[in-house]
Amino acid sequence: MIHIGLTGWGDHPSLYSQTSTSRDKLFDYSSYFPVVELDTSFYSIPSIANVQKWITETPKHFQFVVKAYQGMTGHLRDENPYGNMQEMFDTFKESIHIFKKAGKLALVLVQFPPWFDCQQKNVQYIRYIKQQLAEFPIAIEFRNRTWYSEQFMDGTLNFLKQQELFHTVCDEPQAGEGSVPLVPISTGEKVLLRIHGRNVYGWRNPGNNEQWRKVRFLYDYSREELAGLKETVEGLQNAAKEVYVLFNNNSGYHAAGNAKTLQKMLGIEYHNLSPKQLDFFEGAE
Repeated sequence: MIHIGLTGWGDHPSLYSQTSTSRDKLFDYSSYFPVVELDTSFYSIPSIANVQKWITETPKHFQFVVKAYQGMTGHLRDENPYGNMQEMFDTFKESIHIFKKAGKLALVLVQFPPWFDCQQKNVQYIRYIKQQLAEFPIAIEFRNRTWYSEQFMDGTLNFLKQQELFHTVCDEPQAGEGSVPLVPISTGEKVLLRIHGRNVYGWRNPGNNEQWRKVRFLYDYSREELAGLKETVEGLQNAAKEVYVLFNNNSGYHAAGNAKTLQKMLGIEYHNLSPKQLDFFEGAE
């Protein structure tokens, strides 16, 4: 089955009714898509109260792809707010276990930074991640090209398969070592396709952090490019039972429109979504 969604639910204006407040956004979002990436969990581990709230606000079969906390993936630049690694992992597991218990956990996305290259100590760290999160389905995303080099790619994919880790396929700008090629290969019954856009300039030129976030994912896919992604998704569907497709190209609010277009191209109609809210003045003359 193909599940199409977006990264986050709070910044997609075209999905919200005119009368919606910030508290309505997840409900509105879940009237269009059956899955979402919880990206705020990268910056801080969500509280149990928030997780329970999100579960309550979404339909029975709605799914979350939960992004691993930055301290678990080597992104954290500041001091770790947890006493030690085990406390950090235990806190994260306690939080996401609620998604699993509710039947709403699609994947835990473990996204490694661009400097996490293919070497033995990093392979061992992936084993450690697998050990810590053994009870959850894990998708691994690399952002360093060495994992897909001619020398290592077969070993990378075989390793993920042996460890029962799911491969994250990425469509992103081809901008050197800090980006990865599109490798549409599944390593298990689930596969994740994250679509970041193809803005090479924005990917290569971070500038200050705030500006960089505004341009890095600034990209609107053409119909021809979406047709190519359609072929990629169909190929993955032949290799995996569950295909999760998440659009992350939202600096210019293009993600929702691109996702809807791809869904239409694939001939997919989702059922059991939240009912769409009607604006109070809709239809008034």
